[in-house]
Amino acid sequence: MEQVNFFDNSLFYEKVKKTFYLHKKLIKERLPEADVQHVGSTAVPNCLTKGDLDIQVRVTTEQFPMAVQTLSALYELNEGSVKTDSFRAFKDDSTVPPLGLQLNVINSEFDFFWKFRDVLLINDKYRKEYDDLKRNYEGKEMDEYREAKNEFFQRIIETPEFKKL
Repeated sequence: MEQVNFFDNSLFYEKVKKTFYLHKKLIKERLPEADVQHVGSTAVPNCLTKGDLDIQVRVTTEQFPMAVQTLSALYELNEGSVKTDSFRAFKDDSTVPPLGLQLNVINSEFDFFWKFRDVLLINDKYRKEYDDLKRNYEGKEMDEYREAKNEFFQRIIETPEFKKL
């Protein structure tokens, strides 16, 4: 049973920033047309985090097969994640902090990571609610937390802020 723990993201800020720019550069050298964005809790100031770095790589439908091949040479496929014709998840647990990478086709059903980040950035009420959710799951089972997090983000999808993006 994997437990979840959260930390103040200021503890990771410098390492996250450095690791993000390193991997963004690496990805852009190989996929220059890709939109590479820092997403997840470490991209939101004052948000609690598990201490990992999430990167979203957005490409066109035509670029997706090559992007999968390119990123597969750089990162490990995240076998526990969804795999579709428009989405793949990768990871690198050897980086500091550990890296999760989400590759998706722009405007596909999985092109939402940046939107969640932006909603949390523009509405502190939602960020605080997300942090409260995390506090409630501190030290508990990861699967339980993920289920609650998914319910939270399903509600965020229905907000005016999310719909405007």
